[in-house]
Amino acid sequence: MSHSHPSAGRVAMVSEHASPLAELGGPDAGGQNVYVAQVAAVLARRGHEVTVYTRRDGPRLPDRVVTPDGVQVVHVPAGPAAPIPKDELLPYMPEFGERLAREWAVATPDVVHAHFWMSGMAALAGARALGLPVVQTYHALGTVKRRHQGAADTSPAERVGIERAVGRECAAIVATCRDEVAELKAMGLATDHVSIVPCGVDPVRFSPVPGLRRSRPGPRRLLTVGRLVPRKGFDRAIRALAEVPDARLLIAGGPEPALLVAEPEAERLWAVADEYGVADRVDLLGGVGREHMPQLMSSADLVLSLPRYEPFGIVPVEAMACRTPVVATAVGGQLDTVVDGVTGLLVPSEDDHDTAATIRGLLDDPRRLDAYGAAGRHRVLDHYTWDRVADGLTAVYSAVSSVPSLSGVVR
Repeated sequence: MSHSHPSAGRVAMVSEHASPLAELGGPDAGGQNVYVAQVAAVLARRGHEVTVYTRRDGPRLPDRVVTPDGVQVVHVPAGPAAPIPKDELLPYMPEFGERLAREWAVATPDVVHAHFWMSGMAALAGARALGLPVVQTYHALGTVKRRHQGAADTSPAERVGIERAVGRECAAIVATCRDEVAELKAMGLATDHVSIVPCGVDPVRFSPVPGLRRSRPGPRRLLTVGRLVPRKGFDRAIRALAEVPDARLLIAGGPEPALLVAEPEAERLWAVADEYGVADRVDLLGGVGREHMPQLMSSADLVLSLPRYEPFGIVPVEAMACRTPVVATAVGGQLDTVVDGVTGLLVPSEDDHDTAATIRGLLDDPRRLDAYGAAGRHRVLDHYTWDRVADGLTAVYSAVSSVPSLSGVVR
């Protein structure tokens, strides 16, 4: 690319099921789509030549697309050109890897960054013959998923074995939090090539919308956000609400509101709300567009993030960016992001009656709420912007390849 800085690097990202283009418009964009899109954009703006390889999941997609930030997205043919659930993509990874090998033999990157375990498998297949360094980010680990979901885990049986093999062969692993490093160690992986770089948030998009909180008459507003799946612990928030008078609980997530009636988890949550006598104080909002989320978070007195497990958990970070204090379970990445007694409060991972007491105590203490909110915003600006994430990744890249660390790159 003609405008790249002479000392910048050529970075190939592999994100087999999560296209960065989905983040720009799609409701299906999960954390990985957003992560890949944002990191690629920052690196490209700094002058690196960034190409993202994702699986072609539609017949009419162009072979290559260049985003407004100058990131090249390549749609790799591997399996049918149709949407396929990610847990069914494994058989197409050898073909994905062969395509990468062919592509990289012609246009050789300096470093390859793989996102998710199957991307790692394909990236290593593509990089092996050329001796290219592969940096691996798992985004979620099969061992953790299996431990918490048991028989409900839809991952392929080979997942954990492949994750281990990828971890042994890659040049570096990027973990998103300290808890993930412990999990990697428990898998038998050496952690001397593991670096912690958290996920990020856009502090301009996620910023406090003034005037929404205390000017509002009526009950206090509790908000919880995430996919409508049991592990997110929305039922725990509903049970706590029973002991928090004069408050409403808003649950944002799942399909659009009209489709909630057909959603088994929504039905289960309504039943819990009935059982605990709080049905009139629980609002299931359905899916809320990312563009409306900062306003919703800014309007809440408190964001509750009570999952049973959470690899990283971006919701507390987004809430903190909006100056909203957080009550979160002491699991996974939330142990790193939420500073107990500074930006919010951590509660035990198993359900307990103290959650309600914790929420009540905070709602009764406006000065502490305000202090936690302000501290949360500061923490995001210090640690969780995409610029900070890109700094961390560039340091990892430069340790295993010729990609320069910060000093040589125009910001």
